[in-house]
Amino acid sequence: MIHDFFNWCVWVLEVIGDVTGMGYELANIVIFVILQPALILLFYILWRREKNKK
Repeated sequence: MIHDFFNWCVWVLEVIGDVTGMGYELANIVIFVILQPALILLFYILWRREKNKK
């Protein structure tokens, strides 16, 4: 089951890479090295702002 889920995730990255023209490796880097940390930082900043309002 885990192996099937992993293969599906790889397939999704390959599709994203093909559709955008970036390729699998670059799509992987953009998602997991740039976007995910940026979203974590964004939500942390938003959470701190809301916490400091009270």
